Amino acid sequence: MTPTDPQPDIRKRKADHLTLVASGQVDFREKGTLLDDVTLVHHALPEMHFDEVDLSVELFGKPLAAPVFVAGMTGGTPEAAAINRDLARAAEALGLGFGLGSQRAMALHADLSWTYQVRDVAPTTLVLANLGMVQARQMESTQVRNLIDAVGADALCVHLNPAMELVQPGGDRDFRGGCETLRRLARELGKPVIAKETGAGISRAAGRMIHEAGVAGIDVSGAGGTSWVGVETRRAAAAEGEDRTRNLGEEFWDWGIPTAASIALNADLNLPLIATGGLRSGTDVARALALGAVAGGLAAPVLRAQRVGGYDGARKFLEGVVASLKAAVFLCGCKTPSDLRKAPRIIGPRLAAWIEQGR
Repeated sequence: MTPTDPQPDIRKRKADHLTLVASGQVDFREKGTLLDDVTLVHHALPEMHFDEVDLSVELFGKPLAAPVFVAGMTGGTPEAAAINRDLARAAEALGLGFGLGSQRAMALHADLSWTYQVRDVAPTTLVLANLGMVQARQMESTQVRNLIDAVGADALCVHLNPAMELVQPGGDRDFRGGCETLRRLARELGKPVIAKETGAGISRAAGRMIHEAGVAGIDVSGAGGTSWVGVETRRAAAAEGEDRTRNLGEEFWDWGIPTAASIALNADLNLPLIATGGLRSGTDVARALALGAVAGGLAAPVLRAQRVGGYDGARKFLEGVVASLKAAVFLCGCKTPSDLRKAPRIIGPRLAAWIEQGR
């Protein structure tokens, strides 16, 4: 490895991300997901057996036992490889979806591909590849397809992260051509394309633009969980000469659209919405489904469970998420996750204001 090889920088950045996310020190400080502003209405006469509840769904052409994802987090380091394999194995065991972290490191260094490989432990799982819009814009569609095929993924998340990049030392500044990149990939890739934010949410205006680009779905990745602006701010704090970046990050730490608002604002686009960003439980997933999402993804809490208990810890946590989701569906008098969208729910004033004024 030569002194100018950027691999060590990539590995350090990925390692820093894992440490900071697991620590909880980079959660949003004041802004929440607003999922707690959704109250599901109890049905005291469900007139069915609990076992009649069927959580199974089909998404992007593959079946899931429940509309739950392990949201994309990591790759590019040996530690990331071990985490990916534990979490993908847990998703396989429970019939859930699994997302890979950004494959930018793999695109730059093909020898890091092994850190994203999970198919041998998750042969039937819905696996989502992951690449930044800026990187995808700079690549031919065939090159992007090769990244997907190299990990055996079923679909591609193209992540949108302008807020994160603005506070990342050496981050991207040119976000032109995003819509055309999504349109090109949706047309040429031969795999479903999902537009995904990274913790700042999707506005109604952005949702319309994404819909018009012809993609297969949106991952709203709203505000209220891990602040990726916060992650990069903490990293900048450890780097010399990054005062301006650090100050900007402190000011924009809580920037973004709460997850619940992002779902509600885009629920009528007739496009599958995945809810990520601060979900912590099966009840959170149920609230997201009631607002119009088709699935909910969790990242930081699954990572923390894995760090404490490895594969068994991650699986146990995810089993609890599915169990509480099933209970919520039943207690609302519903038989399927999609029924939640038609069930009564109470919207609190903060979320109602977002829905009314955020369009």
